[in-house]
Amino acid sequence: MIKKLSIRNYAIIEKLEIGFPEGLTIITGETGAGKSILLGALGLIMGGRADSKSLYDESQKCVIEGVFEIERYKLKSFFEEKDLDYSPECIIRRELSPSGKSRAFVNDTPVRLEMLRQLTGALIDLHEQFDTLDIHHVSFQLRMLDALAGNKNLLDEYQNHHRKFASDKRKLQQLLEQNTRSSQEADFLNFQLEEFNEVQLKIGEQATLETELNQLTNAEEIKKTLSAAFNNLTNGETPLTGQLAELLRQVAEVKTFHPDIPSLYTRLESLSLEMEDVAGEFEKVAVSTEFDPERIEVIQSRLDTIYRLQNKHRVNSISELLDIQESLQTKLDSFGDLSSEIEALEKSIAGQERNLLSIAKQLSQHRKKSAPSFTKKVLGLLKQLAMPHTRFEVEFKSLDHLSTTGTDEVSFLFAANPGSRLQHIKDVASGGELSRLTLVTKSLVASAIPLPTLIFDEIDTGISGDVSLKMGNILRQLSNHHQVINITHSPQIASKADAHYFVYKKVTGNSTATKIKQLNDDERVRSIAVMLSQSPPSEAALANARELMGLAV
Repeated sequence: MIKKLSIRNYAIIEKLEIGFPEGLTIITGETGAGKSILLGALGLIMGGRADSKSLYDESQKCVIEGVFEIERYKLKSFFEEKDLDYSPECIIRRELSPSGKSRAFVNDTPVRLEMLRQLTGALIDLHEQFDTLDIHHVSFQLRMLDALAGNKNLLDEYQNHHRKFASDKRKLQQLLEQNTRSSQEADFLNFQLEEFNEVQLKIGEQATLETELNQLTNAEEIKKTLSAAFNNLTNGETPLTGQLAELLRQVAEVKTFHPDIPSLYTRLESLSLEMEDVAGEFEKVAVSTEFDPERIEVIQSRLDTIYRLQNKHRVNSISELLDIQESLQTKLDSFGDLSSEIEALEKSIAGQERNLLSIAKQLSQHRKKSAPSFTKKVLGLLKQLAMPHTRFEVEFKSLDHLSTTGTDEVSFLFAANPGSRLQHIKDVASGGELSRLTLVTKSLVASAIPLPTLIFDEIDTGISGDVSLKMGNILRQLSNHHQVINITHSPQIASKADAHYFVYKKVTGNSTATKIKQLNDDERVRSIAVMLSQSPPSEAALANARELMGLAV
């Protein structure tokens, strides 16, 4: 419930503060004094559109603050979800600067207007003529019917199961998508691995192949050069090996003449032998070296494959390619088959669905059973409120899916005049008709549904006398369960107040400002008497006012 509303520098309000008790609060006053401006200010802290032109003093900022008692509305989870400080008493503030900049706060924490609307929507039910009312919305209509049907516990059970059902369905979808992605990725990995497996890379083969290719592509040059070297060493007129042999013979003749000659002879002998060996190797290599274009093609093809893989994976060696191959295999091996998990979850969801359908069927039966009684009571009360020809029905349609409330789609159908076709409320009801219908339906479910503070703005328009009195009685009964605030011109309704505020304009010099005061019993009697007759009121009007208020005449 709202405990206090403070307004500073808004419209024709310079500064105003009003406290709201429990029960029925009535606001009356002079025409144009600013009664509806109070609702405009309240609309701002509910996230309504702000306009700097509405400042009382254009050089100062406008501040509107509401203090709410929120403990009964189970909003702690909302505060935790939005990272807001929670306390049983909540302060909501809206500021509007002369530049047009608007700011909103919940318990001194800045919030966006959308969040403000979500919160205040759970705290204030603001009904103005020709505004969009909750009763327009089929979700609220169903909520009313569930309250009357006593579906609270069954609906709680259903919604608890439905949350698990919806969560598991989301999980199943994620698993299916994950399985699809895993399958696609596994296919891609298999494709890459198949390429590696076909190539069958070996450590060191790249260097070996590159060496062999170099040898084969230069085979003719190798053969020519080594054959010439062999000939120079062993053949010809003065082969090097022959010259070394002659040197050895000559040195042998003198090697006993000097102590150093034997060692030199030995070294020369070794050189001769090495040269003969080298000549033999030259001959061997020259003979074995042949140009082989087919082998060159094979090697080049293999190296091209290796180079292509290295470019593809952006590495420079076979060793790195083999590391990538191992990594791909490891990743592929890590993919588990989700089929069994998916199958188990699908089975669980099917069981949950059967259970939900069973509970939804019970909910539907209760709703349909309570609808005729609800319809009869609504029509009876509307008849008392000068709507004797109204037709009202509750329409049921079956959904093809499990919603958060079951399988029913409920709509209130309405026709105000004889012969009119029943249509959805939002399509046919006028502002006054909607206000009365809203009052009637909410009064019927008042004790069963946790409605927020209810605020009505002149719902008595177009009615008077006994009808106004009956509307006042309905409001009074409604206030036994909820805080009700009503702006009215009806003395009959005003007489039912627990707290009666009077709004008036005060002129000071060249300025005019809205003021408000809470009336005591004597002031209430006079105010209601004026509403009944004139100012000053007659004695008969005063007596009538006392009678309406239930005071001794």
